[in-house]
Amino acid sequence: MNRVIPTSAAATKRKESEKMKAWNEVTHFAGFDWAKDHHDVLVLDGTGKIASEFRFDHNATGWTLCQEKLKQFPKLAIAVEAGHSAAIERLVALDYRVYPVHPRSSKSYRTRKLPSGTKTDRRDCWALADALRLEGESWRVLTTPEPLVQQLRLLCRDEVTLIEQRTALINQLQQALYEYYPAALEAFEDWCAPSAWAFVECFPTPQTLVQAGKRKWQNFLHAHKLFHPELNQKRLEIFARADQFCGPAPAIAAKSALAVAVAKMLQTLEAQLARYRSLITECFKQHPDHALFTSLPGAGPKLAPRLLGELIALKPLADIPQALQCLAGMAPVSYQSGKVSVVYLRHQCNRFLRHTVHLWVDLSRHYCDWARIYYEAHRKKGQSHACALRCLGMRWLKIIAAMIRHQTPYDAAVHTRNQLQHGSWVMQLQPVQIIKKDAS
Repeated sequence: MNRVIPTSAAATKRKESEKMKAWNEVTHFAGFDWAKDHHDVLVLDGTGKIASEFRFDHNATGWTLCQEKLKQFPKLAIAVEAGHSAAIERLVALDYRVYPVHPRSSKSYRTRKLPSGTKTDRRDCWALADALRLEGESWRVLTTPEPLVQQLRLLCRDEVTLIEQRTALINQLQQALYEYYPAALEAFEDWCAPSAWAFVECFPTPQTLVQAGKRKWQNFLHAHKLFHPELNQKRLEIFARADQFCGPAPAIAAKSALAVAVAKMLQTLEAQLARYRSLITECFKQHPDHALFTSLPGAGPKLAPRLLGELIALKPLADIPQALQCLAGMAPVSYQSGKVSVVYLRHQCNRFLRHTVHLWVDLSRHYCDWARIYYEAHRKKGQSHACALRCLGMRWLKIIAAMIRHQTPYDAAVHTRNQLQHGSWVMQLQPVQIIKKDAS
């Protein structure tokens, strides 16, 4: 009787077979050492002999030269040290078979070949090429995500970079105000609000504020929709005595110029962040999988696009949830030697994805019963807040991997039903009543 193989297992077997067939066709192995303005390439044949080596500049002429020299090796695989490099993206765009190597592994391969500690760009290429020749069959080929996903991922990462710059500017503004204008800090608590920056621009010094008078203060508060009566009354009192406690005249003259400059930069940056938010929302809605991530509890309009951009780019790993958990930094690292056994935080991972998952998982426990129960159970075991979130993150990534595989949005009722059927300990702690959906 023939054994029936499940669809997912059959697909995995087929992928492994195709991968093995493609690898057996490779005849030459290249090591690629990239830099900012030039790159080195060394090609080995199947026996380990050097077939070609050259250096080229990182410009149009140089890349044309690289393509011409590599034309003689139609069945070529290239090993390159992983990193954020335009050279790696160009190699993939030119349809080369690229295998990324972790920097630590790259160093180990070089040390294995050159235990003396010798290091040159040429030897780095040679170590990578030979490692690929001997061990590359089990390595994962670097693939480029679809253009829309790549655009969304870059927009989300750049948005976070701009948010970090905004935070740095706000800290700089608050420090300047602390040195010469304490009344401004006392009057406004939320310095992420544009109204606080506008206040600094409108009343840059304590003396300017006091001279402006009550009518201008009230007009400013009304114009920026600061209508809270009790809070505004307190602010008016602070404004009236702003010049009684402030910095010396030289500090006021110098730091007020800095404060106004930073306030204007913050206003410009906020406008650009709004533009980024619009672009991200548009890209997110265009992607066919956006409904999967919109369905995640607590993801919201900001984290859902970030999760889509990062996780859909790793779609091949949906068949291997453990790999996804490791890449996202949720799975711990184990160290065992003799009687020593230690488990610690995984540092080698996609840090942007880890940060995004960490933020979302923390929000999910406020919107999802089983997530809250799971988190609280781990906290009762004595685990820290961050550790409990990583444990919950592993659980969520397994669910997301299944959602991507089956192209099905998250359904709390379906998930709860599955937990009850499998006798999950989470449901045993606090059973949740399942509300069946109407067939209509």
